Amino acid sequence: MTISMYQASVPVFARALSNCAGILRKAEAHAVREGFDPATLLEARLAPDMFPLHRQVQIAADGARGAAVRLAGLALPDPEGEDFAVFNRGIQHRFPPGIASFAALAARIDDVLSDLETLRPEQIDGSEARVIDVTMGGRTRRFAGQPFLLHYALPNLQFHIAMAYAILRHAGVALGKQDFEGPAVYASLP
Repeated sequence: MTISMYQASVPVFARALSNCAGILRKAEAHAVREGFDPATLLEARLAPDMFPLHRQVQIAADGARGAAVRLAGLALPDPEGEDFAVFNRGIQHRFPPGIASFAALAARIDDVLSDLETLRPEQIDGSEARVIDVTMGGRTRRFAGQPFLLHYALPNLQFHIAMAYAILRHAGVALGKQDFEGPAVYASLP
């Protein structure tokens, strides 16, 4: 049995972002239950030189959208546009202002999930050798589709969502591995 580029990208991106949205809902509920402003969690980080929670989620969401659009071979509205960035924008000042609420983060994830739903397997399947250009700060990196997906897009997506999870876990939010992985997808075999 083979796995297609579509199967290895869009559903994986969507599941990871949906799980991230669930983690964020738990985080906001935790803050309300504990009696502090949920917005303080948005600026939480594991180390002073790491991105805060809101940036980790923004990078994951924008990166998933940007990767999927590139794999589908669709034209980008702006090769360096924030909504289509692919994970690494470089230094901190290359980011737009931070997202100020859990509702805004949820809306960003929902927008990306809606965009992912519009992509069809025939747009992405066969993109293993498609040339993928990623432009940041006027510098372009060139990938073939399959290494872009397997060795750049997927690890970056998982990294940024794992960092969001770790930040919230460190802040005392009751999260477990199942929150990160999402509902079980295994099938019972006879």
